Order: sequence, then structure tokens, then C-alpha cells
Amino acid sequence: MYKVKVGMATCGISAGAKTTYEKLNELIGGNGALVELTITGCIGMCYSEPLVEVVDDETGEHVLYGGVDDKGAEQIYKQHLKRGSVVDELVVLKWRDGQKPDGPQSSFLVDQERIVLRNCGVIDPEKIEDYIARGGYEALKKVLSKGDPNWVIDEVKASGLRGRGGAGFPTGLKWSFAAGNQADIKYVVCNADEGDPGAFMDRSVLEGDPHAVLEGMLICAYAIGATHGYIYCRAEYPLAVKRLRKAIQQAKDAGYLGQKIKGSGFSFSIKVKEGAGAFVCGEETALFASIEGERGMPRIRPPFPAEKGLWRKPTNNNNVETYANIPWIINHGAAEYRKFGTEKSPGTKVFALAGKVKRGGLAEVPMGMTIRELVMEIGGGIKKDKEYKGVQMGGPSGGCIPAALIDTPVDFENIPATGAIMGSGGMVVMDEETCMVDVARFFLDFTQKESCGKCTFCRIGTLRMLEILERICNGEGRPEDKDKLASLSEQIKNASLCGLGQTAPNPVLTTLRYFEHEYDAHISEGYCPAKVCPTLVDYVIDAEKCIGCVACAKGCPVECITGEKKQPHVIDQDKCIRCAHCITVCPVDAVMKIAEPKKQKPVAAE
Repeated sequence: MYKVKVGMATCGISAGAKTTYEKLNELIGGNGALVELTITGCIGMCYSEPLVEVVDDETGEHVLYGGVDDKGAEQIYKQHLKRGSVVDELVVLKWRDGQKPDGPQSSFLVDQERIVLRNCGVIDPEKIEDYIARGGYEALKKVLSKGDPNWVIDEVKASGLRGRGGAGFPTGLKWSFAAGNQADIKYVVCNADEGDPGAFMDRSVLEGDPHAVLEGMLICAYAIGATHGYIYCRAEYPLAVKRLRKAIQQAKDAGYLGQKIKGSGFSFSIKVKEGAGAFVCGEETALFASIEGERGMPRIRPPFPAEKGLWRKPTNNNNVETYANIPWIINHGAAEYRKFGTEKSPGTKVFALAGKVKRGGLAEVPMGMTIRELVMEIGGGIKKDKEYKGVQMGGPSGGCIPAALIDTPVDFENIPATGAIMGSGGMVVMDEETCMVDVARFFLDFTQKESCGKCTFCRIGTLRMLEILERICNGEGRPEDKDKLASLSEQIKNASLCGLGQTAPNPVLTTLRYFEHEYDAHISEGYCPAKVCPTLVDYVIDAEKCIGCVACAKGCPVECITGEKKQPHVIDQDKCIRCAHCITVCPVDAVMKIAEPKKQKPVAAE
């Protein structure tokens, strides 16, 4: 009998997996006794979606197919499911039970250690039976049977697990603070807000293995003496919210949530709170305010959440990935967990690879792996084999790490030394065609819009920084702008109440530190080296390539392109508005961007 799994996470569905699933369902039809069709979450290979895995129950052979549209689904059905012959041209990976994957894309998985993602892409996330069959809720049973909350906290402390939301605070120590504060009610909160551009780790875990997060929260609740829990998930994750709510109901029906769980004296309930998408609500005190029905704005600390958190009661808050680690640690032991990673940063970390990387997706690797290994080996290198320029880590709160530091180990010690932060795990890869001044402008635009407005330095300071960056990108930069950016950055970092303001200048500070020459090119020499900033780039037509098709001239909104049919055309630079329409429509790639230093660039007056 064959088991066929279709990757139905958000990445798969957006790539067409729903059509693939429906086609397979139609073809299998009355052959359900011989072929079982099911869904699964994201295995991490987002770049190859839609993914279809065929499992031969008799031989233990697994074949993972990539890029499967409805025609590919029909080919898999006719050739593999009916005749037992693998469709080689669609194969991504092949393996047998107990063996490592092989195939054209095996390098993506071979160096990974999957703890958080252990069930993602393996089980049907909408069936609690699949989770239980993989050892689900055994950790909770173990904890309840021991009957010692202190043992749980000691085990988590011994594992060295540090919060995976960005700050890297020791998880066991954090739990001990909440456990030590007495109150009639305590809360466990899961931060699933995940607002960083380019980050999708939490979403994939919630969509692919929601019960692991619930079990982690249950264990935390038992350890600190909490009775109520909230999962704060952004409303832009509708599939994650749907599967979370379904998992919560299944856990209730199975006796893993509710009153006197599994015959013990332990009771715990969980609710899902949908966030409206405010980035500042990733900060825990702003998140609490949002759950309470107030405007999401940070509060002054102390008191810290372990003493007065949600509704001023002792509260523990961790993110999705942190909780998903807990059942594995309890089942396998702290010593086993410490075999991965480094001494000060034990375990694994899930990273979202995005940007100019060939293999965009999720990778879970031991802490201490270098950026080079992540980007060039697991990620497959840079798209179109262009030159690697750097990586933005930590989202708007992080920083740009240049190519010269590509061998930096990724952990809680080495990444902050570069000026960036680990963050929740988003990695946006950049190539030679990325303008670092524009990158800084993009992230400042994001944080300026997402500022809650409570702190003057954050509200106004980020706006002043954004105005300077926009001037520079528009070719109106002034010699004193770099110093102004550095000065404003320090003031905002020192005077802001929460992490949003305190880290907002990081993208600017790191680009000034490592890519100052690009700022100088924009400000003093009047050009954009990466050919990104429109006002600092000229569009020209290569006379040898131009075939005179007049497509560019017909579509030009300002009629700045002239020339006869079947003759080379010319762009009037004084009229050109750099809209790039000519590049888009040219069938022979005759239109080029030119960016060269100007001999004397006029300096805008103050």
C-alpha cells in the first residue's frame, strides 16, 4: 500500500498544492484501499513546492517529488502509484526508513538536525493520532508521573535552552522566576506574532506541528503552576490559527487539556488570541496589553512579567520555537540536547532563508554553524550565481553582516559581536544588486511605521532618520548626513522604552559600519553602485543589441525614447523618469542600467 502526502502549508498552497491534492484525490478515487492520500506541513523546502511524498509501506521507501502541478500529479499516479516506477525527472529526495536522504537536493537536509521541525512535513497536522504515534504527549505524561515541577525546571535549566524569540534569555531560569511568585492565577503565553520581514519559522511550526507547541506550553504551565494559557498569533496566519484551534479541541477531547488532565490534579486551558499585525506587539508587555483589550504599547519594567504580567499576574512568555523544543528535551534528556550546538548556545535553531538565495525555505541546524554553511551549502548559494554581498539577520531589529564575515558562527555570542542579532531566525540574503543604503531605508521605513508612538525618540527620531535615508537614496544627500544618522541612532537606542526603539537603528549602524563606501557613493559621487536607486541611475540602449521593435518607445509614459523602426533607439536622459518600463518590455535585453561616479555632484543646501 502507498501513502501519499501533499505539502499543504501556506507555502505549498500558494504554489498550487491545493490543485495538486484535488487532482490526486480525483485520480485515486475508488483506490483508497491501495493508496492513502493525506496532507502534511512544510518540510522546509519551500523553493520546491508543491511537494508530494510517496511512501511504500511494504519496502519503507520514500520518494519526495518537487514542483508537482496537476500534470505532474497525473504522471506520479500513472507511473509510480499504478506501475511502481519512480518519476525520475520530478524527484527531489529518495530514502528508506532509517537512512539519510539521497537525491539531487539532499544537501539541503543532510547537515540539518531536526528537533523543532521533527514532525513538520511528516505528520498530518490536523490529526492528533499522527502526533501521538510519533511520541506526542509522552513528555507531558512523564512530567505528570514524576509529580515534581522543580524537576522540570531543573531539566530545562540543565539543557541550556535559551529563548528562541531573539533575546536568548535562559528558558529554565525564566520559568523559575514565574514559579517562585505566588498568586491565585498564573498565565503561560506563547508569542506567535512573528512580524519580522522574511521570517516564517513560527508559522510553519504552527501549521505543521501545532500539538508540539501545546505540549510545550502544558509542561511549562505544570512547572510554574499556571492554569491558563494564551497563544497570541497574528491574524495574517489564518491557516496556523485554524490548525491551532483544531489541535486545542482535539487535545481537550483526548484529555490533554482541561480539568484534572489524565487523572492528575493539574488543570490547564488555552485560548488563541488573534493579533491585528502590530509589530510592536512582539514585545511581551505590549502583547499582554493587546490580549487585555488595550492598545498594544509597552510598559515600564520592572515589574517584570514573572511577577506582574498578563492582568498583573505572574506570567511566562516564550515564542513558538522555544515551546516546541520542550517535549523533545523532556523525552530525551538535557544531556542529549546539549550534544547539539555550542557550550553557551546549546541545541538547534530554525532559520528562514529568504532573499537572493537559491533554496529559500526553513533549515534547522545546530547552533554554531557558520553563515557560509547555511547560505552556500544548505541554501545552495546565490541566485543566478551572482556575488554574495551579505545577510540581514534579526529583521528590523537586526543588522547587515557583510560577505567578509561569512564564516561567522551563528550563535548568541558571535552574531551580536557583528552588530546584528540572532533575532527569531530570519535571514535575508543579499547579492551584488542589493543597495545597502536602500536596505537601511526599507527597514527604517518599517520600524518608523510600526512605532507605537509612546516614546518621543522612537516616534520622531526614526522619522528623522528615515527622511535622511530617503534624501540620500534620492541623490540629495549631504556631507553631514552620516554623522547625523550615527548620532540619532545612539539617542534612539538609549532613550526608547522597548526593544523596537532600542534596536531600530541597527540596520543603519551596521550598513554604515560595513558599507560606508556605498553611502559615500550616494552622497559625494552621485551614483548608486548597485544600480537600485532610480535617481542615481541612467537607462541606456545598447545600439548593437537593439532591433528597433519600438516596444520601449510605445510604452514609455513620458515619450523620452526615439528612433525609427528596425533602427537603434535612444533614451533622452533629461526626460527619463527611471520607471524601468523599457527594461521590462525589451525582448532582447538591449536596455541597461548605468551608474557611474559623477565628477562633481552638487550638494543640496541645508
